[in-house]
Amino acid sequence: EALLRWHHPELGSIPPSRFIAIAEQTDLIDSLGHWALRRACRQIRTWQEAGVPTPRVAVNVSSRQVRSGRFVDTVASALEEADLEGQHLTLEITESLLMDNPDQALSSLQALRAMGPKLSIDDFGTCYSSLSMLTKFPLDELKIDRSFVDVLPDDTNGAAIVSAIIAMSHSLGLAVVAEGVEKQEQREILDELGCDVYQGYLFSRPLAPEALTPILLSNRKSD
Repeated sequence: EALLRWHHPELGSIPPSRFIAIAEQTDLIDSLGHWALRRACRQIRTWQEAGVPTPRVAVNVSSRQVRSGRFVDTVASALEEADLEGQHLTLEITESLLMDNPDQALSSLQALRAMGPKLSIDDFGTCYSSLSMLTKFPLDELKIDRSFVDVLPDDTNGAAIVSAIIAMSHSLGLAVVAEGVEKQEQREILDELGCDVYQGYLFSRPLAPEALTPILLSNRKSD
């Protein structure tokens, strides 16, 4: 997953939790989101040209980006600029996007899906969305919000919710990603429940692309 960090000369590395909300409020999210998408596409292409085995990279998408009506063109231009095929991307959207304007969301997601990227619902379970909506959109993946993962393995109610989300997703043909996995015990119970992909500090802290490159290369050697 492509993650943003603001490298401030005095404050150091600032996480997105401290500046994304401000960007949303001041309409900077369009330009910021466009920059992040273009940067991710260029990085994937750089890895490919260097012979580095590159997994699909997920990029977060703000609801405001999609509602602007320009996001489909933004994705198309970012892929074209990097000479990259869409199949190398996953676009992560929020539940609120599907709820607020389902007709516009459906049209945009269909156009994006036609370009090749996979579509993922991020932070699932944090909004009061209608489950029937999941059947109406061209989705590929669902990400379980870390608040449900944090309570594992001790909270039996939390485990029951995660189990239900995974079972429902699989019945709809969706892959499931658990975010915020920090303990081996969490991974083990998620594995027992049938989760497909795990993401979190148990595996790695966020890394700059140049620090991730040798890890990707070592994975190729181990294969």
